[in-house]
Amino acid sequence: MKKIRSIVPGTKVCCKLFRYIYLYSVLIILCTAFPASLEADATVNKKFVYHVYWTGIKAGQAVLYYRSTPDGIVIKTHATSAEWLSMFYKVDDVAQSIIYPDGHPKKFILKVRQGRHKRDKITYFERSTDNKPQKIVYHNIRKDEIVEFYFETPAYDLLSAFYEMTKWNLNIGQSSYIHIFDNKKHWNMEVQVLRKERIRVPAGKFDTIVAKPIVKSEGIFPKIGDITIWATDDDKKLPVMLKSKATIGYFKAVLVEGDY
Repeated sequence: MKKIRSIVPGTKVCCKLFRYIYLYSVLIILCTAFPASLEADATVNKKFVYHVYWTGIKAGQAVLYYRSTPDGIVIKTHATSAEWLSMFYKVDDVAQSIIYPDGHPKKFILKVRQGRHKRDKITYFERSTDNKPQKIVYHNIRKDEIVEFYFETPAYDLLSAFYEMTKWNLNIGQSSYIHIFDNKKHWNMEVQVLRKERIRVPAGKFDTIVAKPIVKSEGIFPKIGDITIWATDDDKKLPVMLKSKATIGYFKAVLVEGDY
């Protein structure tokens, strides 16, 4: 193992950056493909597969599942590292959000397995009613920590936030904002809408809107570099490609297949 490590320059750096872009790609590849009919209690069960590359080398896979259940709409993402990368830093992460039919969050679950690092967290969101503050309960299972928060401005978890933004009109050259709660932090996230562009990925050709989110939280991933997203220029706004510069090279996530 030591010999293999010695011939792979910057392995620790690459693994750290891979962890970042991998988790972020999973979170961005969200239920932007939700049809509007979901809000009318439609039954769905869909899956989207993305491949993640580091400077042209396949680094792993991210899979998005979403379905309607008696508890609400469930969005689940599962990220796993490629075999060669798992030799140095194995990634097996699951993020899941349960949301009400109108898109507001109910519960967010995060299970992180990155090398020896493990995290298990649950965040509960209560609806804000009668102009009262929204109550959010954060539970760090491994640290046995439970904290209650109250916010005048209702917030979303990262999964439900991106679903909510797919309903908005995105205007080129302008920014959109949405309030986020993640890992005991509350902030107003900016998403810059840059341009329109037609691209080709393994899943096909797409007319896209190019956007760049400005993420301030480090609860799910470390804040490293800028990320650019190509999402379909239609009502679904399905992300089909994501790119980010790295200390060494770059990362790219592309849509390979899915139930459009």
